[in-house]
Amino acid sequence: MLVFLYRVFVALFKGVKDLLGSLVQFSTNQKMGQALGCIQVEQSTVTITETFGKFDDVLQPGCHCLPWCFGKQAAGILSLRVQQLDVKCETKTKDNVFVNVVASIQYRALSEKAQDAFYKLSNTRAQIQSYVFDVIRASVPKLELDAVFEQKNDIARAVEEELEKAMSHYGFEIVQTLIVDIEPDEHVKRAMNEIKIAARLRVAANEKAEAEKILQIKRAEGDAESKYLAGLGIARQRQAIVDGLRDSVLAFSVNVPGTTSKDVMDMVLVTQYFDTMKEIGASSKSNSVFIPHGPGAVRDVASQIRDGLLQAGQSN
Repeated sequence: MLVFLYRVFVALFKGVKDLLGSLVQFSTNQKMGQALGCIQVEQSTVTITETFGKFDDVLQPGCHCLPWCFGKQAAGILSLRVQQLDVKCETKTKDNVFVNVVASIQYRALSEKAQDAFYKLSNTRAQIQSYVFDVIRASVPKLELDAVFEQKNDIARAVEEELEKAMSHYGFEIVQTLIVDIEPDEHVKRAMNEIKIAARLRVAANEKAEAEKILQIKRAEGDAESKYLAGLGIARQRQAIVDGLRDSVLAFSVNVPGTTSKDVMDMVLVTQYFDTMKEIGASSKSNSVFIPHGPGAVRDVASQIRDGLLQAGQSN
């Protein structure tokens, strides 16, 4: 009899132990700190309670009494922390370029609308993603590719306004909406880079041509100035030669009676002719110059030189 009572007592003790272990294991898995009708709500969260399956209350952070024997139970936990959802949407621009637009949506549930946030939506992230797709695919096709990059803040603002208007009915607040990336196709990016490179090369070519133009103008101005000064030098040289020959002819005519100015000029020119031939022959690096050197040819050369000098003198 005692053995039988002992075995019953051991069995009851083991059953109570297993029951308590199950309760502790249940509270650990659910993270609600529920044990014997008490519940613990962590910071930045709220707990939704129900009575026989009907919404009852929203429990704020702290310790609360939840008598499960009266049909009360915790339906679930709702986080109030700011969450982020990255949405990648493929769409087409106005100039028929496909781009991938990545939007980061930062949102959180409102404590005062915890009932709506918990019960009205079964998949919050999917709902937000649908609204983002709708706004981006309605805004980007109105813009060309360059304008998409320039007006990404306007696109983000449009997404935020639409989400704020839609998600406020479900108890959520849109904290911030960012367009973090606009990624066209790799071939499009390469073509855009080549366009920019070609444009910069064209500008560089224009600048180089303008610089060469300035150099040529300055070079032409310098050449013109040089020729002008050289012309002045030649004119002065010829004037000096004419003056020297005139003085020589007058002096020779005075000192040698009976000679005419023509005879004196012929003699002076012949003398200069032979001096020139001597200088050409004495130079080792001079080119060959073929000049008629007969007596009649010398007279012809003298006549040509004399006529040229006289014409130069008359023009001056």
